[in-house]
Parts: sequence; C-alpha cells; structure tokens
Amino acid sequence: MLELGAFIPRFRPRRTSRLTPTAKMPDNGWINAMKLFATITVIGRDKTGVIARVTAFLFEQHANIEALEEQVTRGQFSMTLQASWAKKGFSELSLRAGLAALAKSLGMEIKVRFTEPGQRQRFALMVTKETHCFDALLAGRLAAQPALVIGNYAEFGERAKAHKLPFAHLDWKDRNGAEVQALQLLEEHQIDFVVLARFMKILSPNFVWRYKNKIINIHPSLLPSFPGPQAYRQAYESGVKVAGVTAHFVSMGLDEGPIIAQGAFAIKPGMELKEIIAAGQKLEASVLVKAVKLYLGKRLDVYWGVVKEV
Repeated sequence: MLELGAFIPRFRPRRTSRLTPTAKMPDNGWINAMKLFATITVIGRDKTGVIARVTAFLFEQHANIEALEEQVTRGQFSMTLQASWAKKGFSELSLRAGLAALAKSLGMEIKVRFTEPGQRQRFALMVTKETHCFDALLAGRLAAQPALVIGNYAEFGERAKAHKLPFAHLDWKDRNGAEVQALQLLEEHQIDFVVLARFMKILSPNFVWRYKNKIINIHPSLLPSFPGPQAYRQAYESGVKVAGVTAHFVSMGLDEGPIIAQGAFAIKPGMELKEIIAAGQKLEASVLVKAVKLYLGKRLDVYWGVVKEV
C-alpha cells in the first residue's frame, strides 16, 4: 500500500501515477507531527459517482486529500486516495464506520490504512524455488523492512526462517484461493509493496489492482522480447549475441509491465545454455536490487506504461 507517512506523491488522473517511496519527510516535519496520514483504497465494478461520493464523505470528515489516482480496466474500478487530518478532534471510529457504510452502499471494497511519518516501508517477497534474488535482496541494504515471505514450495520456509522472516506456504494450484490468502497476509503484515523474487506464477488482475505499480518483478529477458518463463532457452535457440534481464512493475499483461531497470551480457561463441543461465541469474539479482532501490530512493513517474526517473 502507499505509505503516506514516508512520502506524499502527486498523482495525475487516469493511467498515470507518480510514485515517491522515499523515507525522507519535508522540512516541515513539525507540521506532519500534528497530522494523521492514511491511504484509502476503493475497488469494485465500475459505476458512476464513486469518486464524488468518497471525496464528499472525506470532506465531511474534515480530510485534506493529498493525492488521488483512479483507473478503470475491463469494467473494474480501482482508486488509491491519500488523505490527512489534523489530530485534534479526529475520530478514527467515525471514519471507519462511515467508510464501511459507504462500501456497503456502493457494493465495493473500501479499506483504510494509517501510517506514521518517517517509518520504513514494509515489503513482502514472493518466491518459488530459486534463491539468488531472495538472497541478493536481503543482502542489498535496502531502505525498507522485509516483513513476509510467501512461497508455493514449503521447502523455502527454512531459508526464510534463517533470516527470521515469517513464511507462508500457499499451494498455487488453486490460484483464486491462493491469491485471497496472499492478500489477507499482505494486509495482516501491513505490506507496502511486493517483490517477486523469481516467483514463477501469474498474478490475476484482481491481485494486481490492489498493488498497482507496487509489485516489482524480474524477467529473464530484455523485454519486450522472449516473454514467458523459457526466455533463456529461447535466446539460446535463437542464437542471440546479447541477452539480458528486465525489472518491471507488474501490470495486467504478462511480462508487459512498465520497465524500471535492465541489464545485458554478451553471449560468447560456444557458450552453453547452463553458462547463459548462470550469467543471467547473477544479473537478475543485481538488476532487481537496483530496481527496488530506485523505487525506494527516487521519484518514479509512470506515464502511459513508461517509467521515468524525475
């Protein structure tokens, strides 16, 4: 989820978002100490008047809307709204009760999460069997707190335990059921963003909507070429001379997300597939760490599917 206590991004409407996940606050920290910050998410079937009703209710609650982003994809509406209140006179009970009533009236899911100024973002790692990206992220001195590991192989639990991280084994054969459990876990652990550390499963739009531009993946190819899990084999069989990897935000299309960072390496004559894979995996780890650091430390502007550093 967006962490207002750590940053205040400025969103443009419709398909555009400026993400500013930095741990630094503006110089007016004393002002922020007198305010409460929260992120509100609204998800459901698209209908007219949703934005107006939500913002009108927040106005009644004396909220200051810091930023708002909304989109409609395949008839599904999603909105992320950041708001703040003066601490004096604020009633969390009234806010939550009002949002619950509004959600019922609209037939939509509305959730609110309060954040504290200056706190580090919490992230979850989703894994399968490969460990190189997981190890690199935990050794990468990130300005964020790893808080949860989700994997579809129980064996990975020992590695998570060695790092004193909670591990959840979810059988992904029933994707819908697994995603429901995963979303519950992300909420329980107050996760701000997700890193797919070579998680070899496709996430549905229902999952991605809830963490738009907050799920970072590493793909073993220089996108948009060679999509899918067998990119190295495709590159090998095609006789390419340069291979690479791509870190990107996860979007509704498989391996089509906005690109954050890339890396490449030369394929030398006579190089075997196992050598290409080894070189690629080493690069995957470093590029994924770079992408997460960019996400945490710079202003990334996502505009019509393109990520720019601003």
